[in-house]
Amino acid sequence: MTSYQLLFAAFALASGLTASAQVNEMAVDVKKPGAAIQPTMYGLFFEDINYGADGGLYAELVKNRSFEFPQRLMAWKTFGTVEVLSDGPFERNPHYIRLSGPGHAHKHTGVENEGYFGMGVKQGEAYRFSVWARIAQDAPAPSKIRVELVKPNSSSEWHALAAQELTVDAKGWKKYQLTLTPAATEAKATLRIFLTSPVPVDLEHISLFPEGTWKGHENGLRKDLAQALADVKPGVLRFPGGCIVEGTDLATRYDWKKTVGPVENRPLNENRWHYTFPHRFYPDYYQSGGLGFYEFFLLSEEIGAEPLPVISCGLACQFQNNHPEAHVPVADLAPYIQDALDLVEFANGDEHSTWGKVRAEMGHPAPFNLKLIAIGNEQWGAEYPERLEPFIKAIRKAYPNIKIIGSSGPGSEGEQFDYLWPEMKRLNVDLVDEHFYRPESWFLSQGTRYDGYDRKGPKVFAGEYACHGKGKKWNHFHASLLEAAFMTGLERNADVVHMATYAPLFAHVEGWQWRPDMIWFDNLNVVRTTSYYVQQLYALNKGSHVLPLTMSQKPVAGGENQNGLFASAAWEERDNTVIVKVVNTSGKPQPISVSFAGLKKKETLTGSACVKLSTGDVDKDNTLEHPLAITPQESPLSISGSTLSATIEPYTFAVYKLVKAAGK
Repeated sequence: MTSYQLLFAAFALASGLTASAQVNEMAVDVKKPGAAIQPTMYGLFFEDINYGADGGLYAELVKNRSFEFPQRLMAWKTFGTVEVLSDGPFERNPHYIRLSGPGHAHKHTGVENEGYFGMGVKQGEAYRFSVWARIAQDAPAPSKIRVELVKPNSSSEWHALAAQELTVDAKGWKKYQLTLTPAATEAKATLRIFLTSPVPVDLEHISLFPEGTWKGHENGLRKDLAQALADVKPGVLRFPGGCIVEGTDLATRYDWKKTVGPVENRPLNENRWHYTFPHRFYPDYYQSGGLGFYEFFLLSEEIGAEPLPVISCGLACQFQNNHPEAHVPVADLAPYIQDALDLVEFANGDEHSTWGKVRAEMGHPAPFNLKLIAIGNEQWGAEYPERLEPFIKAIRKAYPNIKIIGSSGPGSEGEQFDYLWPEMKRLNVDLVDEHFYRPESWFLSQGTRYDGYDRKGPKVFAGEYACHGKGKKWNHFHASLLEAAFMTGLERNADVVHMATYAPLFAHVEGWQWRPDMIWFDNLNVVRTTSYYVQQLYALNKGSHVLPLTMSQKPVAGGENQNGLFASAAWEERDNTVIVKVVNTSGKPQPISVSFAGLKKKETLTGSACVKLSTGDVDKDNTLEHPLAITPQESPLSISGSTLSATIEPYTFAVYKLVKAAGK
């Protein structure tokens, strides 16, 4: 027996658990499949917070690669003679540097880049260095630079992990590349460039990527982080964020058109999370645009998720702007509405259309088949529906099959929520985006939240949610367990709830501003939290239709006399599987008996597997040091006749899978 099993056995003995203990009797009607569970039901929400994009999912290792930060040399150290000039080859990124001789044979000129909390490089793996360069003045000879990956504060004689020399032989701007292969793994490497000839050289868009990006894309994603997303098997990917869509002000809102086209010419944008929390302030938090709308659409396609872009409705972040002049007047919304229409054309237009041509030139002639679009993030007040309405009219006219998502504001209830839902119905949006970051008590009380929703109104998109422990606003198992409990209500109400995404998605352990988060990482490693595994278990065991599941003819939603149990059931049409999810939020073992009614004559149920997520310490989670401390554990499942009998341990999320087969 494992140590946990021994602990559970001791607990059972001490608490007097016997065969006569109360059995929680549940019933599932397999004859009456209910609402279809949408393919989009469980998905992912990406926002560039916590260094989720630059320094995270986007695999670029160089920070401020085009010298466009307001402090042009932020993230760079210089030595010798280095100038910043502003007549470069890229209109929206005009700055570059000139390296000239230091004036003495024994001095050096060059630069170093610190990366994002250092540069994580791995021994033996190839890294692609690229730079746009030219000889800085008319000269009969080419110029040369030496490019190194350097281990900081090394005690060895030789600091360089890898080094290559590059010859710049063109008088006009030209892209050069070379490969660096580190001799050792280092989480905090820096990139160093020496001028090694007397001829000055100009450098622009200095870049370093692992060659082993996700799917091998040159302007690609960090493979381990993208793989973690793919492993969820998400149905939808919402991007590029929530609050960053709005911007701290309109000038810093997320403009999708600035994130497509050649990566060298995508302009810098200030990240809305740059200033938000003074106690977690990062003065160098900007968006390079390298992870842009093309890359988001491509990622969606490659992980099998429906793309769901969110665009600005002309309202800057209302938390930070409470005066009308901070927002776009309704009469001046035409360019914003055109942005929405052009986005659909970028995603779906043929390669001869204006924006479809841009997509095709970027490498994807076929349409991305966009079906969903969200207008605004979590705006509120009368100013939101009055701006949303003209978007809806224009999109419905041009693209009647596109589903439009509106917002119910930043809260899960209250004055703005109660105001906006009727407005969303009046405007006839297809889905309403609800957000709720709430404590344990809220999640325990919301098991029947959607039972009473209007079945004829807009559908629900639970677009941002996470359980924030009281006094424990960090990742721990108990919070994820209550998220699992809450999600049984999403599944039971699949006729109303069509999509759900946990938030936020990513956090760098050295650069986080918000927690809890679904996936943590440093420069070399990734940690899938227990909240991640809850989301994954639901997505991998979604089913195609809801099956009625009750206890004493009531939904199992943590109600009176239900002993802290939450449960839901689904049927998967593809392989004739019955899937029962049970969450025990109590501190006691709970015997359960699940009877399956409605089996046809000679039809049988066979146990397939039981998967459990559990731990002996509910305040713990996975960490960089112990990334697999709490993971789903699968075991065989047996069933007697048409009844499943089991005991679910304290604080446990269990998924029971059974196969329905015709008898002989």
